[in-house]
Amino acid sequence: MTPRTRAGLGLALAAALTSLTPLAATTPTATATAPAAPAAEPSHVEPVLVGHRGASGYRPEHTLAAYELAIEQGADYIEPDLVSTKDGVLVARHENEIGGTTDVADHAEFADRRTTKVIDGRPVTGWFTEDFTYRELRTLRAKERLPQVRPDNTAYDGEERIPTLDEVIKLARREGVGIYPETKHPTYFDSIGLSLEEPLVAALEKRRWADADDPVIIQSFEVTNLQQLDTMVDAPLAQLVDAAGGPADLPGTTYASMVTPTGLAAIATYADGLGAAKNLVLPRDAAGRTGAPSSVVPDAHDAGLVVHVWTLRRENQFMAANFRVGTDPNAPGDLAAEARAFLDAGVDGIFSDNPDVVAGVMGWTASQR
Repeated sequence: MTPRTRAGLGLALAAALTSLTPLAATTPTATATAPAAPAAEPSHVEPVLVGHRGASGYRPEHTLAAYELAIEQGADYIEPDLVSTKDGVLVARHENEIGGTTDVADHAEFADRRTTKVIDGRPVTGWFTEDFTYRELRTLRAKERLPQVRPDNTAYDGEERIPTLDEVIKLARREGVGIYPETKHPTYFDSIGLSLEEPLVAALEKRRWADADDPVIIQSFEVTNLQQLDTMVDAPLAQLVDAAGGPADLPGTTYASMVTPTGLAAIATYADGLGAAKNLVLPRDAAGRTGAPSSVVPDAHDAGLVVHVWTLRRENQFMAANFRVGTDPNAPGDLAAEARAFLDAGVDGIFSDNPDVVAGVMGWTASQR
């Protein structure tokens, strides 16, 4: 546990939003590289910090080492993206295609498993978790997904196995933090007879971590599986929305329509929170700079939803122009200033690859309130 109060852990998100007294809007002014956004409605809860795939800015993502480092750096939650093995074991990978995140290509015994599949309407070529048993998958080792961007992380290639959901739960419980699992491509997995919802709920119930006051938030970019989970588990749910496109299970529905007041009211019928792409909250102008916050945060709050924004990363290429430092796309920008800008915009939580930087900002702002 870090010194910062872990407010929000174990709280149903909607209940926290309506029951906690709003905090005074006295967050610090952003640095000269990132002018402060106009005043916005403050968060109604102490913002939480989510280690995005662990501390993936410093270790290969979705490994126990990445999750452990995120906890050490102050994350309130660690985020395992969940996919299934052939025999129904839920494991933590960003995608079910694992050619870019493991050493599977070096295993001659699995060369014939390489194939092309259509995932959410898009052809993808590689190796897929659903074609491996759990025992086979454990013979693989994780590697850095972005070696050109994060060359230092490659020093840890080959050290870690692919963790199971149960291993992530046990780690989180031992360290006193929460988990924020995402179901990946749930409609696709349903179509091949490997539903994600039932084993997820079973894993939570096995560890007695499925109640509304447990530190678990389940998220998805799709809608139908969250609606199903709403009838299966009391844990809070979060609807993920991107800056473009729409949920794979609802052709014709756009994320843009889901963040209107009407769309947010519909989300609130089955979910407790909104996981918003950061450009939806702080839109960029033609020069790539952020300006005034959009209405997404106050509109979501009006609907009874908290807002957790994703994903804050320290490299320049992932930032708006006003947070960049220098011209090297892989060099660190002013992540602290970016985090302050989103807190000033009223978000209730931040996903980050670099939890240490954001934790420093959250600790400082909390001490000023």
